[in-house]
Amino acid sequence: MSKAPALLIQFAKAPIAGRVKTRLMPSYSAEQACAVHTELLLHTNHTLLSAELGPVELWVAGEAASPVFDRCLKAGVSDLRDQGRGTLGDRMALAVNDGLARADKVVLVGSDCPYIDADYLQLALDALDSATVVFGAAEDGGYVLVGASQLVDAVFEDVSWGTDRVLAQSLQRAESAGLTAITLPALSDIDRPEDLARWKAR
Repeated sequence: MSKAPALLIQFAKAPIAGRVKTRLMPSYSAEQACAVHTELLLHTNHTLLSAELGPVELWVAGEAASPVFDRCLKAGVSDLRDQGRGTLGDRMALAVNDGLARADKVVLVGSDCPYIDADYLQLALDALDSATVVFGAAEDGGYVLVGASQLVDAVFEDVSWGTDRVLAQSLQRAESAGLTAITLPALSDIDRPEDLARWKAR
C-alpha cells in the first residue's frame, strides 16, 4: 500500500475534571478547566480537519471512551489511537515512527495551542522538504508542533519535559544526531489563566 504524502497527528488527554488544565486552577474550578480543555481539543481538531492537508489521527492519553472523541471521529478523524506509556518524548517518538510507516511526512501537535492554523501547518510540511525535523516553537521554551520526514527518536531523548529548556534540548539532540532542523515562529499555548484571557480577548 502506498504512503500518504502527509499525516497529521493530534495528541490529547481524556477530558476528566481535575486531571486536565490543572494550571488554570484555582482561578477556575476543575470542571471549568476541563471545559476549557475540551474546547481547545475540539478547536484544534477542527483546524486539522479543515486544513485538508492529509489524514488526521487522534492519539489519546487516558480513557478513549469519551463523547468528545466520538465527536472527533464523526467529524472526520481517521483513527483513534492510544499514546502508550512512558515520557512525553517516548509517546511522541512512538506516534511519529508509527506515522512514518504510513506517510512521507508526519506533523504532530498537542491540543493546547489554538493559534495553530492551516497556514502554520502548511509551513511545517513545507519545511520538511528540506529538513528532517521541524519544530513549532512555543513562547514558554517548549514546542507546540513537531514534524518529521524520517525517524528522529534522538530529538525526544533526555529532554527535561515541562521546562523552558525543551526546545533548546531537542535542537541540541537533533544537531548531535546529524539531523537538519527548522524552527517555526513561536506561538503561545494555553496553560495559565492569563494565557486563556489573552486568547479570549481575541
